[in-house]
Amino acid sequence: MLEKCIMCSKKLKREKVDYEVCGINLGKFPADVCSCGEQYFDEETAERMTEAAKKAGVFGIAKKTKVSYTGKSLMVRIPKQIAEFADLKKGEEVEIVPEGRKKISVRVVD
Repeated sequence: MLEKCIMCSKKLKREKVDYEVCGINLGKFPADVCSCGEQYFDEETAERMTEAAKKAGVFGIAKKTKVSYTGKSLMVRIPKQIAEFADLKKGEEVEIVPEGRKKISVRVVD
């Protein structure tokens, strides 16, 4: 167990913190927390967090893909695992919104 933060050297406090993956809260887990925002988990807790993510179907869901062309437009394919997680179906309407120069958000239109 650490006594001081690796990033800022401030003293750590033991707390239970929310653990969220892909917008799904997987519960509260014990962590050593710094006032700068850093959180440190022990190996046993990290294993429990991994198991919770696997049980929720979100473990390893983030994927890389490449941008390609279709006609004069650019195209990004959505990997099957992500489409299934989002319950996205062929023909559904989505809204694509830039959230800065390096981030794009895709939202299913209700």
